[in-house]
Amino acid sequence: MKKRLYLKFIGAYVLLAVVELLVITSLGRQLIFDELIKNRAEALYAEAGRMAKQKDLVLFRDQSETENAFRNLQLIASASKCAIRLLDREGREIINTSAPLDLEDPNIIENFDYAAFGPKYYEVSRFFGQYEEDVLSVIYPITQGLSTRGYLAVSVPITSIQEEISGLMKPFLIVGIVNFFLSFSILLFFGFYVYYPLGEIITAAKAFASGDLSHKIDIPNHDEMGYLADTLNVMAAELKKNEEYQKTFISNVSHDFRSPLTSIKGFTEAMTDGTIPPELHERYLGIIAQETERLEKLTKSVMTLENMDMNKAVLCKSDFDINSVLKNTAEFFEGSCRKKKISINLVLTGRTLMVHADKEKIEQVIYNLLDNAIKFSEKNSEIKLETTLRHGKCEISVKDEGCGIPENEQNLIYDRFFKSDSSRGRDRKGSGLGLSIVKEIIAAHGQTIRVVSTENVGTEFVFTLDPV
Repeated sequence: MKKRLYLKFIGAYVLLAVVELLVITSLGRQLIFDELIKNRAEALYAEAGRMAKQKDLVLFRDQSETENAFRNLQLIASASKCAIRLLDREGREIINTSAPLDLEDPNIIENFDYAAFGPKYYEVSRFFGQYEEDVLSVIYPITQGLSTRGYLAVSVPITSIQEEISGLMKPFLIVGIVNFFLSFSILLFFGFYVYYPLGEIITAAKAFASGDLSHKIDIPNHDEMGYLADTLNVMAAELKKNEEYQKTFISNVSHDFRSPLTSIKGFTEAMTDGTIPPELHERYLGIIAQETERLEKLTKSVMTLENMDMNKAVLCKSDFDINSVLKNTAEFFEGSCRKKKISINLVLTGRTLMVHADKEKIEQVIYNLLDNAIKFSEKNSEIKLETTLRHGKCEISVKDEGCGIPENEQNLIYDRFFKSDSSRGRDRKGSGLGLSIVKEIIAAHGQTIRVVSTENVGTEFVFTLDPV
């Protein structure tokens, strides 16, 4: 399986990490730079204010005072790693800590204009062309009385601030790298805990699609992935069971169809080629008619079960008298009962007992149950049909005195084509579908059916319906 999805996650993660580093090194750096500039400017302006208030900077009376102020400012500039200028109102440098003191031929800053700083007290520039690179400068006016005598300018190179930013950026980069590896570890865990089970499920799905329903998904996770794997395993087991059932179904149907067809074909050919003389034709035509009826019943049973399986069976419920249905069905089997000297005892609740169900399908249920009871009953025995009202339900019972069903087979009697070993000699013509149809019809009504049986004593089937 190609790990395209996993590679997409890796690619997305790497892209996210690159974007994160770019944000930290660009936007973060700029934000830190702006904040440092502002804080440094405030500190420089406060320092300039303290220096401007010294008495020897207010009056420029003689050379000795100026030299003394120059030495003091040099010490401050060296300690603060900055450049300090003492300017008069025209921009003439009286003191410049970055150059020797020259009172006779001082440097004049052209285009000097204190107002150029505007409302801000600091500026990042080359300070009127005095530097070859940008510096951070603050200017503090020196006043005497109400007049401005000069200005004190303090400048620091931007490179020093940038070096400070680089130092501050290292922790952020370390955090970013640590975060990268932590996130990568989570991604690896995600790949093992999520992607691996997903790959197993995809592999299993391909196996199921190719017909390998024996493939099992082994995922021990107790989460959505584990639940999905368990669901797919159950689905595969059900599909395999259904596949095996279909094979068995086709095999059984083929076998049950083959037997009467072989008889019909054999008797027909024998009558045609004269093997069976004309005087016996009527007898064998009767056998052919019986085998044809058997095929018809088998076909009808198979179609009934197919409709049940495909949810095509639509129940046409109505109110009807279940006692009347039992009486009419019992009369239908009068001939069969007479041959075996079986009596049918009707124990009915009331003259009428109305129920709400699909009358035609309930007639089929009773027919199948009574047909089974007659087949497996001994001669000179009794079959009891009973209706009762119990716990808000109408119970219909069909009880015989036949051979009974072994206890270990009672949970299999509703399986399609199942025939009890003890009954095969009695019911060679049965299809093994009768009780399956009974179970499906009762289940479609949302009702229950139970069986009580003892070998060599008899069997009782009891199913419920909703009374009116």
